[in-house]
Amino acid sequence: MSVGLTVTHRRYVPYGHAHYAGGLVDGAYALGLFGDVATELCIRTDGDEGLFAGYSAVRFVAPVRAGDVVEATGRVVRVGTRSRTVEFVLTVVCRGRPDRRESAAEVLDPPLVAVEATGTVVVP
Repeated sequence: MSVGLTVTHRRYVPYGHAHYAGGLVDGAYALGLFGDVATELCIRTDGDEGLFAGYSAVRFVAPVRAGDVVEATGRVVRVGTRSRTVEFVLTVVCRGRPDRRESAAEVLDPPLVAVEATGTVVVP
């Protein structure tokens, strides 16, 4: 696996994923996306899906809401014999604006950083 290799996934957050008042989505949603990104990183570099060993740090910086469009990005920062350390960031690139009208939304420029994490994956 190459240090610096980056993978990004973009996804719309459906309203069915809202669990809390204000349309908030739980933090596990971001961690699931990070797992998908880590899987692609392992496939691209090691030809194997790998296994997620754990997180050494997770920071929830801003809320993720139903109606958002998010980008989950992972970047390899360290390569060991079987382990790879990956830094993740989840940004909100578009946000629903139901205060304007039910289907209103806007592009966020700059995007809003919502979650930052560092994790380790292992490959056979």
